[in-house]
Amino acid sequence: MDLPPLIAPGPPLGNAEIERYSRSIAMPGFGLTAQRRLGAARVLVVGAGGLGSPVLLALAAAGVGTIGVIDGDVVEASNLQRQSIHRHEDIGRGKAASATAAIERANPLVAAVAHPLRLDASNALEVLGGYDLVVDGTDRYASRFLIADAAAIAGLPVVWGAVAQQHAQVSVFWEAHGPGLRDLHPTAPLSEAEELAGSCAEAGVLGAVCTIAGGQMAAEVVKLVTGLGEPLVGRIAVTDAWTARSYEVPLERDPARVRVSVLEPEPQRRELRASRR
Repeated sequence: MDLPPLIAPGPPLGNAEIERYSRSIAMPGFGLTAQRRLGAARVLVVGAGGLGSPVLLALAAAGVGTIGVIDGDVVEASNLQRQSIHRHEDIGRGKAASATAAIERANPLVAAVAHPLRLDASNALEVLGGYDLVVDGTDRYASRFLIADAAAIAGLPVVWGAVAQQHAQVSVFWEAHGPGLRDLHPTAPLSEAEELAGSCAEAGVLGAVCTIAGGQMAAEVVKLVTGLGEPLVGRIAVTDAWTARSYEVPLERDPARVRVSVLEPEPQRRELRASRR
């Protein structure tokens, strides 16, 4: 599905920006205009873990103008096998602070905003309201549904990813243009016990598969912001790192789906939508 650019071009680029992003600018169809769109974009990444790490580094390198990082956890030694944005000396440090420091080291031309908190029903709409696009790098269905429901209310696209062992899935949920997460999973497909048993901590995960999925998620952000390419709306890209095979699963809106949300009330939804017009 071809979509118009999400973001209008920002101000003209300076010489330092043109030099830094010259390899992107040189791509056919990309040019200065697409780079200016990236520079004007405000992208929120929820989770600075296995998926969020490569996404954040790729977005910083690409020149996304404002990158928000929301994570209430601290860096642990067991994270470093796959959470590439953090360093050994960051153990014990808040992930949001560690990640924003890494972004600033990687590219001082972009702004990094730390949100050292857990996203919940009391703050989701306020936090998402400051951004144009959301990246879901979480690993629990409660968080995924919260992000999906808040983004649907705010009218924002969600770049979504999931990893388990050697497997990765990536998609774009944007209810204004196609199916959402609740068309894939109306409710959590696993119990809390089953979800814990399949988590990275219990079942393990290949660090490299996080990088594969994170790179693809970052590419989806670039496509949405610039209007280039064909975003993964209505499609789920699935990869098995052991076999190096990838395929797509089509996803359509469920006309029988009962519209539910963890966020209420309806008047608040109408007010937020009206404020974004």
